Amino acid sequence: MPETEFILLLVEDDEAHAELALLTLEKQKMIGKVFHSVDGEDALDFLHQRRKYTPETAPRPNLILLDLRLPKLDGLEVLAGIKNDKVLRRIPVVVLTTSAAERDIASAYDLGVNSYLTKPVGYEELERMLGDLGLYWCQWNQRTLVR
Repeated sequence: MPETEFILLLVEDDEAHAELALLTLEKQKMIGKVFHSVDGEDALDFLHQRRKYTPETAPRPNLILLDLRLPKLDGLEVLAGIKNDKVLRRIPVVVLTTSAAERDIASAYDLGVNSYLTKPVGYEELERMLGDLGLYWCQWNQRTLVR
């Protein structure tokens, strides 16, 4: 595994969900930096390092946690934008959403999502899920640098 700081992009518009995820992820010593986008358009701007973002302010993440229900561009549109881009498609994307609808799950996998997780209701369950997710994607999974 490359010896670089692990960078995560959280794409979540719900302030309470984002705060809970950020607090939980900060406890994970294996994650170096967590960036947060509140809508789909901002997430793609961050990933493409355009508009208000530059390579210095928006490093390529090693993992993207993506909600589906987002303003401006929904999560499936963001996912399609990532997986249809030659540079970005290698970045693993995990959908983390409240939707357990079969249509959403199938659409996400059709677009190339790496994993689809439904947010649990309780804080402890979400914390445990994010902890396991951190172990898998940050320590156990082999990754490549995306430039």
